[in-house]
Amino acid sequence: MIGFIRGKLFSKTPPQLVVDVQGVGYEVEAPMTTFYDLPALGEEVQLFTHLVIRDDAHILFAFSTESDRKMFRALIKVNGVGPKLALTILSGQSAEEFHRCIHDNDVQALVRLPGIGKKTAERLIIEMRDRLPKESEANESGDAQPLASRISNPKQEAISALCTLGYKPQDASKMVQNIPQQDHSCEDIIKLALQGAAGK
Repeated sequence: MIGFIRGKLFSKTPPQLVVDVQGVGYEVEAPMTTFYDLPALGEEVQLFTHLVIRDDAHILFAFSTESDRKMFRALIKVNGVGPKLALTILSGQSAEEFHRCIHDNDVQALVRLPGIGKKTAERLIIEMRDRLPKESEANESGDAQPLASRISNPKQEAISALCTLGYKPQDASKMVQNIPQQDHSCEDIIKLALQGAAGK
């Protein structure tokens, strides 16, 4: 297993990023919580990883904190929750928000996330109670690093990323268009869009 990777951030287009480790580019998929913590392109980054092996592909998932990786590993053990849906959950809610949903039996907050219906939300609440990391572990996080890079069309990239997370194109477009016109990065736009969706 690959426990972590450390190298220079080569590219980042949610939910995928490439890390240059001594001349080898590792393609990984990551939740938006990890993208919020990424440094500028060309700077060093260290990410915790989880390897998923399928018949047609080996996919490496990356996380900025150990608590996010633990949460991911707990989520994919839930019946009906695969890696993609686990990334969506981690992207749409912080670890603290997810803990609250589970402990408060808040089905409505969970069904706001794309790909989660009422039955899946109820299953998550039942099965995740005993699998959640301890509160103290969930609140641990790595040092946040400033986001400095800008991409050519952040709004379009944000819409594409939201579609990858499971939102319909028209819904993703509306979520992005509702954000006030400012010089936001792609990561900022996605974060604001997800916050707006969660607040409905």
